[in-house]
Amino acid sequence: MQNLHKIKQDMCDIGRRIYNRQFAAANDGNITVRVSENEVLCTPTLHCKGFLKPDDISLVDMTGKQLAGRKKRSSEALLHLEIYRQREDIRSVVHCHPPHATAFAIAREPIPQCILPEVEVFLGDVPITKYETPGGQEFADTIIPFVKKTNVMILANHGTVSYGETVEQAYWWTEILDSYCRMLMLAKQLGNVSFLSQEKSQELLDLKDKWGYKDPRNTEDYKDCDICANDIFRETWEESGVQRRAFAAPPAANSPSAASAGADPAGMPAGVSEEQLVKMITDEVMRQMKS
Repeated sequence: MQNLHKIKQDMCDIGRRIYNRQFAAANDGNITVRVSENEVLCTPTLHCKGFLKPDDISLVDMTGKQLAGRKKRSSEALLHLEIYRQREDIRSVVHCHPPHATAFAIAREPIPQCILPEVEVFLGDVPITKYETPGGQEFADTIIPFVKKTNVMILANHGTVSYGETVEQAYWWTEILDSYCRMLMLAKQLGNVSFLSQEKSQELLDLKDKWGYKDPRNTEDYKDCDICANDIFRETWEESGVQRRAFAAPPAANSPSAASAGADPAGMPAGVSEEQLVKMITDEVMRQMKS
């Protein structure tokens, strides 16, 4: 028999960790745990997640109807419930606004792959959903194209949502993602982002499979894809407004050297037109002259 009070305490603990990491300002974010086929514990709306008490947690059914609790359930519960409907193995969902990952959500910049081993093993390709106004079923439905192929998503112009077998595991994916996004930004400021080779990336996917973390890139469906080029979710980029702007594409699988990462055969940065390149050079020359 489940100890619901202990589960509520765990939710409050994760709420404090989210708040202390500045993943949720004021009353941002929400946490749920599925406790039966038709019952889900849910954090309240308009309540700071850093100061939750077990008595604040409400109980809702799989339609979002509140069954118990002295405080009104989160207004974004439908997003969580849709994940539970799509994934029977999931028992907890965490949604918040970690600043570095949310910066990618605002920029709609795809998360580069094949850079950090831990991210390859635990996260894989991270999709960005299309934007919908938070709270309704249309917003909840934005996760459907991705939910079975990942355990963490970036919600366009909004934040992140991650999910797992426990509330702590659900939170882990968000913490790993935001830490990675921060590292990417810092590396970009240093002036270079180096990619792992296709061979070394495949070794990580094989380890991931061995440890029980399934990755779509290691299946027959994607056997002919460049595993570092965001192939899994690329077809959704146009609808979601996602485009490489800040980070160049990784080197192609048949590239002789990672030194050419982000450049086309003519030496032009990936995704940059000749006109844009001229403007970039002109702007830099003007900046140097002023300084």
